[in-house]
Amino acid sequence: MKSGIVPFPLCAVTLFTLALTQHCGAIRWLALSETQEHINRTQQCKTLPGLVNSQSQLCRTHLELMQVVVQAAREVKKTCQKTFADMRWNCSSIDAPKYLPDLERGTRESAFVHALSAAAISHTIARACSNGDLRLCTCGPVPGDALEPGHRWGGCADNLHYGLSMGSKFSDAAMKMKKKTGLHPNKLMHLHNSEVGRQALKDALVMKCKCHGVSGSCSIRTCWRGLQDLKEIALDLKTKYLSAIRVKHHPTGTRKQLVPKDIDVRPVRENELVYLQSSPDFCTKNEKMGSIGTQDR
Repeated sequence: MKSGIVPFPLCAVTLFTLALTQHCGAIRWLALSETQEHINRTQQCKTLPGLVNSQSQLCRTHLELMQVVVQAAREVKKTCQKTFADMRWNCSSIDAPKYLPDLERGTRESAFVHALSAAAISHTIARACSNGDLRLCTCGPVPGDALEPGHRWGGCADNLHYGLSMGSKFSDAAMKMKKKTGLHPNKLMHLHNSEVGRQALKDALVMKCKCHGVSGSCSIRTCWRGLQDLKEIALDLKTKYLSAIRVKHHPTGTRKQLVPKDIDVRPVRENELVYLQSSPDFCTKNEKMGSIGTQDR
């Protein structure tokens, strides 16, 4: 059962949620999905919902990028809910800030949302470059690989390099902030899962071709590198969600790393989603655990 849209940011600032901002700060920017204003003035960067200071600074220096970021936030919300429409957990958490625990407790649901968010923002920026929606970037580079006879490089490739560069700066900003109170233990998990999302995006860069020739003969094919749709990337991440690995923090000298909780004989793989806490069953309503239940669905 989807909850109604609430016009204030995920991890909304109340006396209660002030204590949680470092828990889910990495995805607070998803609150931009609810903004209706067109972002064309640097003064707006101070009042946009869900942004940490470093994201507000990026907003001021890359103002043109912000409409694309808003679009990415909307894509995350729409794609996540569509991908999990047939599951007990249907990603309604992005629509209901008061049901935060399933996203801030370090569950596999949190892992999926962080991975999808990281992939979506870079995907949307890369596509905006190739569509000519941004003056900051152009088409992706022409590959140097030789093609088989009858094929040639052309068209406008999605600019994955720029998308990954700017997307990671924005989506990882909250996780890389240094706090006097120390770093939240979920930081390593969020950073790892965001990288998994970006790797899934890299894997979604495929060769696309368009036919040319007399009477549809397709004697020549013009090809370029383009990204698959976000829904395909979300399905890949859903598979990783279903096989996610529960991890624990393991001290290594003065640092910590994530290792499998039950199978600590190997390191965590770079393409595996990881989580720290078990999820509720999501069948029955449990606000404390972040479950809105499945009644009436």
